[in-house]
Amino acid sequence: MAKIAEDVIAAENARAGAALEADYAALGEQLARRGVDIDAVKRKVAGYGVAIPSWGVGTGGTRFARFPGPGEPRDIFDKLDDCAVIHRLTGATPTVSLHIPWDMAPAEDLNSKAEELGLGFDAMNSNTFQDQPGQARSYKFGSLSHSDPATRAQAVEHNLECIALGREIGSKALTVWVGDGSNFPGQANFTRQFERYLEAAKAIYAALPGDWRLFTEHKMYEPAFYSTVVQDWGTNYLIAQELGDKAFCLVDLGHHAPNVNIEMIVARLIRFGKLGGFHFNDSKYGDDDLDTGSIDPYRLFLVFNELVEAEGVPGFDPAHMLDQSHNVTDPIESLMVSAMEVQRAYAQALLVDRAALAGFQDANDALMASATLKAAFRTDVEPILAMARREKGAAADPVAAYRASGYRARVAAERPAASGSGGGIV
Repeated sequence: MAKIAEDVIAAENARAGAALEADYAALGEQLARRGVDIDAVKRKVAGYGVAIPSWGVGTGGTRFARFPGPGEPRDIFDKLDDCAVIHRLTGATPTVSLHIPWDMAPAEDLNSKAEELGLGFDAMNSNTFQDQPGQARSYKFGSLSHSDPATRAQAVEHNLECIALGREIGSKALTVWVGDGSNFPGQANFTRQFERYLEAAKAIYAALPGDWRLFTEHKMYEPAFYSTVVQDWGTNYLIAQELGDKAFCLVDLGHHAPNVNIEMIVARLIRFGKLGGFHFNDSKYGDDDLDTGSIDPYRLFLVFNELVEAEGVPGFDPAHMLDQSHNVTDPIESLMVSAMEVQRAYAQALLVDRAALAGFQDANDALMASATLKAAFRTDVEPILAMARREKGAAADPVAAYRASGYRARVAAERPAASGSGGGIV
């Protein structure tokens, strides 16, 4: 297994050493004047982690084409190697979320590999939006909401298989996303289709271990473009309420109509105890699955503003995961940058003067309330992030250390080149 040499990280950290210490001290003085303890913020950032999706380390694609990159992972064990590199350099991605059947392997082998790499496993992800080789019934016209009872039963059984494997590898949650819906008016009866979905979801929910959670994910469109069974957060909330206390709503930042106020959705779900977690990415037009924070970092900050506001609320424990498709970049580099962007938004949200903000809100001082948020967002927290990484033994500059390591070239020599293919995700 190709690893990142310790001397590479040490050399990069030494190169950044004096400047980083000076920048950290200067920022500490600035924050102290605002009544903020920089070391306290650094400790919270250092303790924050976001899960890596196993599929994220492969090259993505569109419905038109996919252009494979060098050294693509051949299987889940190559994927775990790549995920370990991301965590080694950032110190921010301790867990991996598996997608079944893409990542199906014996639990003993998965546990052994994860232990070797110092990784854990996050939520399991089922797949009833694709037909697999040897599958008895097709999901072309739906899965959990299909009009055919046998197809629904097949989809339920697949989710139960995901739970069974997840129990053996230490996962504590199942994420269910379906592409069910319709492409033409009149193609499906909205009510009956939703009732079928609920019936199937209840069968999955009944099989959850006592300490597990079920995350249902909403998406406005694709592959169904006229209607989608779980199309928005309101429907998702109804599902979570209908299923029970272990059911929660998962928020993917790209699964909403343009300009939707996602941070308000987050606040609503927090208020009613149904925010399960996030799939972080970014978008310009729709479900673009772009690198987190690459388009609208202020929106990401505003989401974290709501999360920090809710810290300490009983039972508040959202799961955090990246969910991106990397078509033109090295997936490892994109995931490292995205993990750091999520940490950046968290650090900035920790700097919000909440007493001042509440006062301006109560006084209906819109300008100063907005300015209070902007003051935190405009603060360059990079010294906090880099110092937290360095103190954990990770890289102050993960991308620079990764490029210096030659990891991509080494795995490209070991892994057969992937051929080009049609559109679709990996």
